This record gives sequence, structure tokens and C-alpha cells, in this order.
Amino acid sequence: MPNVVTANRLTDGIVVYLAPDGGWVEDIAHARFAETEEETKALETEADKAVKARTVVAVYPMPVEIKDGEVDPLSVRERIRASHRTTLTKDWYDVPL
Repeated sequence: MPNVVTANRLTDGIVVYLAPDGGWVEDIAHARFAETEEETKALETEADKAVKARTVVAVYPMPVEIKDGEVDPLSVRERIRASHRTTLTKDWYDVPL
């Protein structure tokens, strides 16, 4: 089962995924996939560099399924995180109280 490495961007808390170029992307469809345990560990090692550089926090691998070319996180929690509905947006702050 493939894995991707996820984290939260330190500057704004947005959920991000390790990309093939070593950067971080918000769209899980553009994440780098690991097919084996060794590849997953290599992704974690790469992600650790970003933690040390204080780019991201809370790094961990998560299993995904690829169905009809679409990336599908397996857990409900990760589906929610991938939808980016876990952080407040500017619109939320503009709501009158």
C-alpha cells in the first residue's frame, strides 16, 4: 500500500505533503509516493530536514490508496486534513460577531 508523508506548514498550520522535488505541496495529488517501507523511511528522512529547518512540524507517513488515478487517504481523519477544512481562513475572521 502506498504512503505519503504529511505535515503542517509552520508559518500557517496548513496541511502539506512532501513533493517529489523535496518541497511541500498542499494538494495530496502532487505528493511523492512511497511503495515500500524503505521508500517510506527515505521520505521521512527527507522530511526531517524540513523539520530541522523549521519549515514544517508534525511529520508522519500515512497510507493512501490510488483509485482511478485519484489519491484517497484511508482514514477519515486524513480525508478531513486533505480537504483543508481544519484551519480557519481569512473569511472566518471577517465574520461579524
